[in-house]
Formats: sequence, C-alpha cells, structure tokens
Amino acid sequence: MKTLSHIKNVKTLTKSNLELITKVESYFKKEKLPKLSIGDTVKIGVAITEGNKDRLQYFEGVIIAKRNSGINETIRVRKVFQGIGVERIFLVNSPKINSFEVKKRAKVRRSKLYFLRGRSGKATRLKQRF
Repeated sequence: MKTLSHIKNVKTLTKSNLELITKVESYFKKEKLPKLSIGDTVKIGVAITEGNKDRLQYFEGVIIAKRNSGINETIRVRKVFQGIGVERIFLVNSPKINSFEVKKRAKVRRSKLYFLRGRSGKATRLKQRF
C-alpha cells in the first residue's frame, strides 16, 4: 500500500492551495438539495443517455448508508424489485442526477442499515418519523 512518503515530489498543501480546492468544490457542489438522512425513502431522477436520446430514470428506495462529505458525498439506496434486492450508489453532486424527492422519513438508530439486506417483506419496514 502506498502512502505519501512513498510518492516522490509531494508538495505540502499550502493555505492558497486549500482555498483553490474549496473554490473548485463550491463551483461543482449542488446548492438546492433536501436534507438526506439514513432511513429516508427517496425518489432519485437520473439522466440516462441511450444513443442520442436523453431520458429520466427514477430509482426509489431507502437510504441505507452515507459516505464522505462535500463534493464527494455518496448515498447507497436499496429497493426490492420483483423479489430481488437492488442497491445502487449515487454521487449526490453528480450532474447526471436531476432530482431528489424525499417520500418518507424513518426513525433509525444506526448510521448504516446493512441489516436490511437479510430481511424481506414486512421485516424491512422502518418506523416513520413525522
């Protein structure tokens, strides 16, 4: 595994470099995002390009995990389609994502809901938060 000490010609990040990085990140970061939290049921509109046509494809499911922050923030959304569990990871600030719609909010006490993978049917329901 490589670390910074193994890489040659590594420059330390100065204050001006950090300011430049934050400016670039703020340019690409989406401003109007709903507050997404673990356990929320969301409907995400993703732009799909097929040949020369663009269309929206919606993916609706429960947020079971969040990672990172800022421009690199990702969420893992799980849904059950025809009896098979489907999980998809979305980059929150991706230009391919057109819309986020929070359908329901759930009361959970875990930061990762991976235990839902082993459950099926009514066992996957979460307590609703109002």
